[in-house]
Amino acid sequence: MTSDITLFVNPTAGRGRAARAAGPAARALREAGHRVRTVLGHDADDALRCAREAVAAGTGALVAVGGDGMISLALQAVAGTGTPLGIIAAGTGNDFARTFGLPVGDPAAAARVVGRTLAAGGARAVDLGLIDRGPATPARWYGTVLASGFDSRVNDRGNRMRIPAGRFTYDLAILAELAAFRPVPYRLTLDDGRVVDTEATLVAVGNGTSYGGGMRICADARTDDGLLDVTVVGDCDRTTLIKVFPRVYKGTHLSHPKVTTHRVRSLTLDAPATTGYADGEPLGPLPLTVTCVPGALRLLAPPQEQHPRTTPSASRR
Repeated sequence: MTSDITLFVNPTAGRGRAARAAGPAARALREAGHRVRTVLGHDADDALRCAREAVAAGTGALVAVGGDGMISLALQAVAGTGTPLGIIAAGTGNDFARTFGLPVGDPAAAARVVGRTLAAGGARAVDLGLIDRGPATPARWYGTVLASGFDSRVNDRGNRMRIPAGRFTYDLAILAELAAFRPVPYRLTLDDGRVVDTEATLVAVGNGTSYGGGMRICADARTDDGLLDVTVVGDCDRTTLIKVFPRVYKGTHLSHPKVTTHRVRSLTLDAPATTGYADGEPLGPLPLTVTCVPGALRLLAPPQEQHPRTTPSASRR
């Protein structure tokens, strides 16, 4: 089955990797018999407008070419519409693609996955998180992790640095923030009505497992269970945080005594002078409420075997 496909490209993602990836991706899709048009946009708002117009016009799929930021933008256009989303991962972190086992850094291979899945009519139903910051701010969808606390302060600092972006910037920001950071008072209001007041180093709310290019902060999160996994890293001194943080790359930090977890359908998150980030994109200061919306996205990805749960849930199903 052939269809009209809209290629949604961020030409600056990954230091220009997305622009270079668009060509091979488009060729592979055309070789599979699909008609391809490309949407760029002058800026994020214009690009999102163009993507929404393509969805409203009945495009057979929106295929995002870039990193997690571009995918986040694409989610705002397709979530809840039934229009499937394809991923050509060409950014820096690519956590969304990693979560679903999609090719990273190989645009032709990623496009072939999109083409095969479209031909088979096999788009997967995927949960998304929906963020509500009040009536004055539009709700926002996200697919991987909502970060706050130490990790959001690292992002804040990294965004202020006047050096090239990428993994090196993130690592420098971690080191700088370690020297200055102190735990902050959080209030978590869980979906069963419980209120958790705690001093925490960070709180992450995962629909997916990872952020920051493979840091498995919510290692047990699933994208098809209608639930969000909440990881709370408690009141840590710098020495403890330095010891715990490297374990995030394998997800083994979840067993540390300073880490607690919850599994919820929704929660409200609040902490003073703390920014939230979702899919690596800034949301603004807390508070916010986040809800898991089951099956909000149709994703052009092959079926994936889910990993077993390894940690107990502190919240009801």
